[in-house]
Amino acid sequence: MENNLYENGAEGVNEAAAPETVSQEESKQEFAFKVRNLTKDYDGHIVLNNISFDIPKGKIVGLLGPNGCGKTTLIKILAGLIHDYSGMVKIDGRAIGIHTKARVAYLPDCTYFPDRFRTIDCINYFNDFFADFDKVKAIEFAARFGLDLNQRVRAMSKGMQEKLQLLVVMSRAADIYILDEPLGGVDPAARSVILDIIMNNYKENATIVLSTHLVNDLEHSFDHVLMLGKGSVLVNTGIDTLRSTGKSVEEIFKEVIGDAWEVD
Repeated sequence: MENNLYENGAEGVNEAAAPETVSQEESKQEFAFKVRNLTKDYDGHIVLNNISFDIPKGKIVGLLGPNGCGKTTLIKILAGLIHDYSGMVKIDGRAIGIHTKARVAYLPDCTYFPDRFRTIDCINYFNDFFADFDKVKAIEFAARFGLDLNQRVRAMSKGMQEKLQLLVVMSRAADIYILDEPLGGVDPAARSVILDIIMNNYKENATIVLSTHLVNDLEHSFDHVLMLGKGSVLVNTGIDTLRSTGKSVEEIFKEVIGDAWEVD
C-alpha cells in the first residue's frame, strides 16, 4: 500500500523531512500543534524518533497506534509534563510553558486524585486551580455519572475514578483537550454517556486530541487522524482523505500499522 495518500491530506501533512520554510498557502493555516524533529528516549531506548507533524486548530484528532509506539509519551510532552527531549514543540505558535499549560486540559491514563478526596473535593480543587473551570457543570456531570459528591476516591471503582477525572477535565473551557484513553477502563454501557460529554461539552473551536485503542467506536467522531508506529509518524491527515479510500479508519489502521506493533 502507498502511504502517500494518507500522509498528505487536505488538512494535514506528515512533514518528517519538511524544512521550516512553508508556502504562502500553508502559512495561512492555523495549527494547534507544530512539532519538528522531536526525539525522546528512555535510557537510550528511542520512543519517538525524530518525528515532525502539524495538527490544525479546531479539530477532533484521533491519536492511534499500538502499545509502545510513543502515544502517551507524546501526550505528556504536549501537556508539558516531559521536558527532556530534543526538537521543537509549539502549541498555538508558542513554546510549551506556563501559558500553554493554562490552556490545555489534560486527562492522563492513570488516576491521580488522593484517596482521601471526596468527589466534591476534587471538583473544588479544579475550581480553585483553573480559571476556566465551571463548577456547576462539573456537579451536573457527577449526577449524570451517578457519582455521590461525598464519596471518597478510595471507595470508588477504577471506572468511577476515571469518570470523576473526565468530568473535571471536561468542565474546563480550555483551548485544547488532551485525553489519554478516556474509554480505557469504562464499561460499554457507560461509553455513550462519556462520548456525549466529550463531544458535546468542549469549548467551541477547541482542539481535542483523543488517544484510543477503540478505533471502531470513535472513528465517526474524528476530523483528523495521527497514527504512530515504531516511534514514527505513519499517518497524519484529515478524515475526508482517509474516507476517500473507501475504507474505514480501523481498516486503514490495521493496514498501515502492519508489523509496527512494538518499538524496536
